[in-house]
Amino acid sequence: MRRVFGVKKQTEPPPSIQDASERINKRGDTVEEKIKKLDAELARYKEQLKKTRPGPAQEAVKARAMRVLKQKRMYEGQRDMLYNQTYNLDQVSFAAEGIKDAQQTMSALKGANKELKGMMKTVKIQDIDNLQDEMMDLMDVSNEIQESLGRSYSVPDDIDEDELLGELDALEADMETEGEGVPSYLQPDKETDLDAEFNLPSAPTGHAPMPAGRANLQADDELGLPAVPRASIRG
Repeated sequence: MRRVFGVKKQTEPPPSIQDASERINKRGDTVEEKIKKLDAELARYKEQLKKTRPGPAQEAVKARAMRVLKQKRMYEGQRDMLYNQTYNLDQVSFAAEGIKDAQQTMSALKGANKELKGMMKTVKIQDIDNLQDEMMDLMDVSNEIQESLGRSYSVPDDIDEDELLGELDALEADMETEGEGVPSYLQPDKETDLDAEFNLPSAPTGHAPMPAGRANLQADDELGLPAVPRASIRG
């Protein structure tokens, strides 16, 4: 059967951009080495032209130098072409890497979108609204419980505030008409005259009169006090 139909040849995969770029760079390096060798040869011919006199020998050196110069120009053209190819491959490589990055970004976004959709299925707006309503109801019940627990037991619920205000007004009127019968602790405070209450004499002013017999004995100082007698000095 194989002899009749033959065997399908296995085709090799096409080279990648990186492989092609590496191959072209190697060729460019080879051409660059040849150009350097030709530059060294041209420098040697230049020295020979300086040393030889005009004539057939100098013309032969010029002919060899022209041949080397032509080879150098050819290799430089190949080098520039290879560099252009490398530049184009780099541009394609950058574009391919950018597309790969975009594909990975899209894959990540799709995965995140799928995950978010799955999470949103478990969370519903209606459930959140119902939960908020239940929390508000619970807070209202809690407030009612606190108010009930803080209620005063001594005040009855059937007291009319208007009646209490009427009794308060009547009490104030009675206190104004019967001021004498009001207890002392309900009367306003009054300033008392302590001097009149205890019949204390007023403070003396000026100097007290000096007895007649004592005036001759001692004199007063500048403060009105008896002067200290000075000791006599005996010779």
